[in-house]
Amino acid sequence: QVQLVESGGGLVQAGGSLRLSCAASGRTFNTYSMGWFRQAPGKEREFVAAISGSGGVTKYADSVKGRFTISRDNAKNTMYLQMSSLKPEDTAGYYCAAVWSFASGSYYTRAREYTYWGQGTQLTVSS
Repeated sequence: QVQLVESGGGLVQAGGSLRLSCAASGRTFNTYSMGWFRQAPGKEREFVAAISGSGGVTKYADSVKGRFTISRDNAKNTMYLQMSSLKPEDTAGYYCAAVWSFASGSYYTRAREYTYWGQGTQLTVSS
């Protein structure tokens, strides 16, 4: 069982930066592939970024590529999403997710592939 807790959301002006964190429980954090998803009101949850258990492989949605950076610190059981050049269309609830993976270099981009989810943290970008 893995529990995930997101933090770091808030209100930021367009063009600004913010870092989200996702703290995970458990002692085998590095065996879990992790991801960030977001969901705006009235829209489906969408993939943002994913990272392998080792942290060596990452994947981004086209909409955030070059602006967001996903990373993880396995010693701290924490994953991060550094966001810059924020746009109003980035406004959404941001959720972290985890799935156990045998292969340390695997990542996943579909929500249904993930087993554990956090409660989310809200990001609002004002224009």
